[in-house]
Amino acid sequence: MRGTWAQISKNLWLAGALLPLAAMIFGFELLPIMGMLIDSFRADDGNVWTLGQYITALKNPYYLVAIKNSLLISLLSSFIAIVAAAFVAYFITRLKPKSQEAVLTYVNLTANFAGVPLAFAYIIMLGNSGLFTILFQRWGLDIFSEFDLYSWSGLVLVYVYFQLPLAILLLYPIYFEIKEQWREAAHLLGASDMQFWLQVGLPVIMPGLVGTFSILFANAMGAYATAYALVGSNYNLLSVRIGALISGDVYARPHLASALAMLLALSLIAAMLTNEYMMRRVRRDLK
Repeated sequence: MRGTWAQISKNLWLAGALLPLAAMIFGFELLPIMGMLIDSFRADDGNVWTLGQYITALKNPYYLVAIKNSLLISLLSSFIAIVAAAFVAYFITRLKPKSQEAVLTYVNLTANFAGVPLAFAYIIMLGNSGLFTILFQRWGLDIFSEFDLYSWSGLVLVYVYFQLPLAILLLYPIYFEIKEQWREAAHLLGASDMQFWLQVGLPVIMPGLVGTFSILFANAMGAYATAYALVGSNYNLLSVRIGALISGDVYARPHLASALAMLLALSLIAAMLTNEYMMRRVRRDLK
């Protein structure tokens, strides 16, 4: 009986300790999402219930282009980042432990450099009057003559920059799932390094690659500050359109913004569910 009461007391103490976290989740995540969901079914006057906001979001070419642009830049930047990170993360695992720790510390710092400071840093370096732009012009080199930071290619470059460190940090642990004994056994059986990676290594890390890609995709889809600081409203992205509808660049339409935000949230939820499914596969394979 005493043991039962002790267990109940422990559970109550743990539940009490989790109450602040639960309050934060409810107040800063669930409550805003619920409010946004309700607003998305209201007309612009806020008095009539309607599906018109979703119809506008899914039929208006202007918002369809915003969705398409966000999907394309998210897919492209995530693909470039994960391909580069797959090689970089592997090479990090081949370093000595102290070197690994130093490199990962730098990568972690880089992963936190995003948003408005990142956009300003690129403007200072590669903008129309940027440091490297002017420097190469004086040297007579036309390296950046055809490059426009405030265009699609500039956005992809900046997105890849903040995606790459995150991808490295997420991919680094999955390489430890590949046992050195597997490599030695494959070589003893006459397999080349390419055959080992195609038939053993890649299938083992593939769930981790797909899960990481889904995280990168969600990260890029939800990016706002970097894109807005770099191109403002000159480039049609979903996150920028949502911000413009709330702030009222022309006139505010918060209910339409809520509908677009819910579509964005659905894509992020799908990416998170994909990551969770893949991580379950990784954990199951490790057992």
